[in-house]
Amino acid sequence: MGVFSRLLPPLASAYGLQTLLAMIFVPQANEMFYDLGGALGFLSTTFVSLYYPALKDKYVLGKIEALPRLSSFSNRQLLLSGCLVLWSTRLGSFLLNRALKAGGDSRFDEVKHQPAKFTFFWMAQATWVFLVGLPVYMVNTLPAHAHPALLPQDYISLGIFVSSFLFEVVADHQKTAWRKEKAAKKHEEQFISRGLWSISRHPNYLGEVGIWTGIWALSTTSLQTPYFPKLTPLVAAASPLVTYLLLTRVSGVPPLERAGDKKYGDDPKWQEYKRTVPIFWPWGPKN
Repeated sequence: MGVFSRLLPPLASAYGLQTLLAMIFVPQANEMFYDLGGALGFLSTTFVSLYYPALKDKYVLGKIEALPRLSSFSNRQLLLSGCLVLWSTRLGSFLLNRALKAGGDSRFDEVKHQPAKFTFFWMAQATWVFLVGLPVYMVNTLPAHAHPALLPQDYISLGIFVSSFLFEVVADHQKTAWRKEKAAKKHEEQFISRGLWSISRHPNYLGEVGIWTGIWALSTTSLQTPYFPKLTPLVAAASPLVTYLLLTRVSGVPPLERAGDKKYGDDPKWQEYKRTVPIFWPWGPKN
C-alpha cells in the first residue's frame, strides 16, 4: 500500500463517524453534541491510524492476534498521538459542558432546522478532523522502526505544543471564571479584558494555532524520511494553516468581532479595548 493510500483508513474513519452522527442528530435538529462529535472524530481517527494494520489482520484476514502494545510504537508516534488525545479530550469536554450549560449552541439556531445545511456542517467537521490531524495520521503510517530518534528540535516542538496548550487552557479558564463572577454580580463588566485577554482579544484561538504548529513541527522529522515524498512536510502543514485560516477568517474571530460590535459598539470601553488590544497576535495589528 502506497504512503498516501495508507491514509484511506483514517479518511474513512473521519467521514464515517461524522456521517453516523449526522444520521442520528440531523433528524432531531440536535446540535448539542456537535463539538463532542469532533473530539470523538479525532480520537477514533488517531486510533485507526495507529492500529489499522492490526485491525485489518484481526477482523478482515481473521488472524487471531492481540492488538499491539503501546510500547511497540515509536516515541514520536506516542508523543504525537498523546498530544492529540490530550487536546481533543480537554477541548471536547470543555465545549460539551459549555453547550449543556447554555442549553445548546447558538451557532446552529437556524441551521439545525435545515437538514441539508446541517448535514453539510457535519461533513465539514469530518474534513476538519482529517486535515487538522493529518501530521499525526501520516506519522502513524510509518513503521515504528523507521522513525528517527527524537532530536533537540523535536523537544522544542513539544515545548511549543505544551506552552500553547497551557495558554489555551488558561484563557478558557479565565473567561469561565469571569462569567461566573458576572453571574454572581461580583462585577459589571460587559466583556472580559483581563489576564490573557488583555494582550489578545482571542487568546484561546491563539493557543489553538500554537498547538497545531507544535504538532506539525514535531511530525516533520519523520515526514522527511525517504519513506515519504519530498514535499510531505508541506502537505502536513495544512494542519496549522487550516486552523489559522478557519479561526481568523471564517468561524472564529470574525463572527465574535461582529457580535461584539453589535452588542458593545457604542460603549467607549469597547472602543478603547479594540483600539489598544491586538485582535489576534499580541504583537500584531489591532484590526
